[in-house]
Amino acid sequence: MNEVEQQRAHFESVSARYFQARQTENHLTLKHLLWRAFLQDKTGLFAPVVSVLEPMCGYSEGRKILRAHLASDIRYSGFDYSQSLVEEARSMYPTERIDCQDITQWTPDEEHDLVIVIGGLHHVPHHTERVLRSIHDALKPGGHFINFEPTQNNALLRWIRQVIYRRNPLFDEQTERAFDLPELNRLYRSAGFEAVDQMYPGLLSYVLYYNPDAFPALNLGSPATVERLFRAESRFYRGYAARKLSFATMTLLVKPEQAAGNGKAHPAAATQS
Repeated sequence: MNEVEQQRAHFESVSARYFQARQTENHLTLKHLLWRAFLQDKTGLFAPVVSVLEPMCGYSEGRKILRAHLASDIRYSGFDYSQSLVEEARSMYPTERIDCQDITQWTPDEEHDLVIVIGGLHHVPHHTERVLRSIHDALKPGGHFINFEPTQNNALLRWIRQVIYRRNPLFDEQTERAFDLPELNRLYRSAGFEAVDQMYPGLLSYVLYYNPDAFPALNLGSPATVERLFRAESRFYRGYAARKLSFATMTLLVKPEQAAGNGKAHPAAATQS
């Protein structure tokens, strides 16, 4: 069994637990707050009608997020390498085009305005360069790529994550690996992307509430607790301390050819490492 097949089998074995755990009020509250903070100043980047592709879509989480936080009319398609997840996503969104496809073998046959990947690249760490080039090819000139990935930016966080991956059965240490942030930013640039914005929300609220499937004992307090902690942390999400201490990174990138102003850099653009 190669690493892609191993990762597919592993994810299908934990997918039901993953989905159910992420229906908790605390997780949904934090997710809403994080994506609102990241997308609230970006509506002007997108046309009234946006063609969206979500590779590695799982339960099509990206579709739900974009419909909640962008003013544009979303024309959505997605794919995943898990047939069981594809069937579940199709049952949730029967009018959408959702296919079964292995991203490591994928060659785009059409261009989109926006590609979104949520927590996907670390499941294909041996194929990330090819995957990012394919995502780049799947975008129209001036099109955007949103990615939310587990990352680390110091040796201590890397060690903590390695221990978690070895000991927690939700993860498959052999086939998935979070990225060092400078490495991930280099991969983006190598694939031809330019940074628009980068935010580092993987602080205490993320540790407590974003992965309740992995750490159910940390799901403490109520949605009001989540909101208070988020408000305290969010002012630091684009600063140096968060960049060094965050367990995750949200990035908006642009395919720059003929961008015609769509790729104007955000003050916190991801040229930093």
